[in-house]
Amino acid sequence: MRRISEGQIIGIDTMVFIYHLEDHPDFSHITEKLFVDIEKGKYNAVTSFVTLLEILVKPKMEGITRVISDYRDLLLTFPNLKFCPLDLKVSDMASTLRAKYSIKTPDAIQIATAILEGAAVFVTNDGQLKKAKEINIVLLNELSK
Repeated sequence: MRRISEGQIIGIDTMVFIYHLEDHPDFSHITEKLFVDIEKGKYNAVTSFVTLLEILVKPKMEGITRVISDYRDLLLTFPNLKFCPLDLKVSDMASTLRAKYSIKTPDAIQIATAILEGAAVFVTNDGQLKKAKEINIVLLNELSK
């Protein structure tokens, strides 16, 4: 994929997972390639547990217990994908990012997690996050170019 070099660690925002799981008509072809590459070990990926929290909200609201367990099982066992907890270092860096760029708390946690885990890029579809200069922010549509 353009913008990501083989062997890099990449941070992944929640919406990338949601687009993939929900087969988004505009982005699923990009997320499919990304997750196949991660599964094959071309990249190692990181995300925070905020991702799991956000992904499970809709099926929990709808009471679809099978989807809840399927998503949890799929995500937590996905090859070359690491879920990271919120800890003191992430909290400190996230608060700095939030103060510096006025980004939302979940976004600050995701970016801080990626930075602290050594990610070279953070894949999202939120152009507002491009203002963060501590990591290379890559939008999904940039991966298809």
